Amino acid sequence: MGTFEGKVGSKGIYKFRLNSQGKFSSVGLVGRTENPSYITFSDDKRYLLSVSLPPSFGSGILESFLVTNRGLKPVSKSPTDKAPCFVTVRNEHVLIANYSGGSTELFKLSPNGKLSHSLSKEQHEGNGVNDRQEAPHSHSAWFSPDSNVVISPDLGTNHLWFSELDSSQLKLKPNMQKKLKMTKGAGPRHLAFHPNNSSWIYVVSELNNTISFVQKSEKGKCKIIASTSTLPSTNTGKNVAADIGISSDGKFLYASNRGDFPRHFAFSPNEEFLVVANQNSNNLVSYKRNKNTEELTFVDKIKAPNPTCVLF
Repeated sequence: MGTFEGKVGSKGIYKFRLNSQGKFSSVGLVGRTENPSYITFSDDKRYLLSVSLPPSFGSGILESFLVTNRGLKPVSKSPTDKAPCFVTVRNEHVLIANYSGGSTELFKLSPNGKLSHSLSKEQHEGNGVNDRQEAPHSHSAWFSPDSNVVISPDLGTNHLWFSELDSSQLKLKPNMQKKLKMTKGAGPRHLAFHPNNSSWIYVVSELNNTISFVQKSEKGKCKIIASTSTLPSTNTGKNVAADIGISSDGKFLYASNRGDFPRHFAFSPNEEFLVVANQNSNNLVSYKRNKNTEELTFVDKIKAPNPTCVLF
């Protein structure tokens, strides 16, 4: 579990166990590091990578750890352009999204877990109409499942940005479609690819609480087909959307609204449960999934210091 340091004094990356009934138990602190706001595993799960988002929103750190039975063993660190908020890995390639810098950066992960320096950067430009859209704010970066195209939702510019990963030269190069403009004031944050059709992309936008269905044509160009609200029509409270995910059978899509601050969620490995990270209320919550009706039933919760990211 990734965390912010916050008022409750988080010290880094924590581990919890979820049993077959969806009940939690705490293992404790397994990796000491500052503000590991987002974490991910390497493909073989030998290494865990984290990005540290500094309170000053200045330059951050990308860090790798060896996963051991006794916890996480630090391997290497690399500085990032500006405050990073997201990291993902495919093979040896590592992408991070720099929120304050409004950019996507490429790094390399070696077989021994060491990180390269920054190899390439896609810099976003522009702004939007919302008060949080005064400048570029890259919020995530995603490898397309069926190609070397990288998609980066930028909350600040209000676009999806597209680049091409040149794996031979280890660079991010311009794509034929540079960007896709979202609905005015939307603020795109995260996305999910449909597991049975990678041309179907679902984008959750933080500022207008919507999910947009984006379709990629046979020529590789993306366009918005439809958008829907993540909130009921009766909602009157303050809310911002956060995370999005699709069940592996492709039947059900989930998105979180941060009225009570569920910042992030993840499916358990067998997808019997959904675990939600509630940052401001300092806990993890597990829900049992009904795979026929997709109704979620509360199972358990456990105290956790400022959780920001859940990883199985």
